[in-house]
Order: sequence, then C-alpha cells, then structure tokens
Amino acid sequence: MEGNIAQMGQFIGAGLAAIGSGAAAIGVGHVAGNFLSGALRNPSAAGGQTATLFIGIAFAEALGIFSFLVALLLMFAV
Repeated sequence: MEGNIAQMGQFIGAGLAAIGSGAAAIGVGHVAGNFLSGALRNPSAAGGQTATLFIGIAFAEALGIFSFLVALLLMFAV
C-alpha cells in the first residue's frame, strides 16, 4: 500500500514539473511574436535584433528542458 502511494506522489510531482515545458512553449511564442511585431514596425532594425531573438528563445527553451529534467528525475530517480 505504501509503495503505491509513493509511486502516485512521484507521478503527480512529475506531472506538475512537466507544466514547465508548456510554459516554455508559451514563452517562446511570446518572444517570437514580440520580435515579429517589432520587425514589422521597423524592418530596418530587425536584422540587428536577430541575435537577441535567438538568445531569448534559448533562455525560454532552457527552462523547459530543466523542467523536463526534473520531471524525469521525479519519475525514475526518486
């Protein structure tokens, strides 16, 4: 009985940690959308902001990868 409750807790914790992956997708969408909005307003400045776009996407995606890692650790290592 106790093993089943512990396993249930692992799966619930992993599911909650996996919410971060969805939040990272939302963050990447915001970064790309705001870049596109700014590029459409001032196309001449868009070329200089491309590096900033990729850095923002990388940071948002890194948080999603970290949350995925935590979810895997909760499921298999704890």
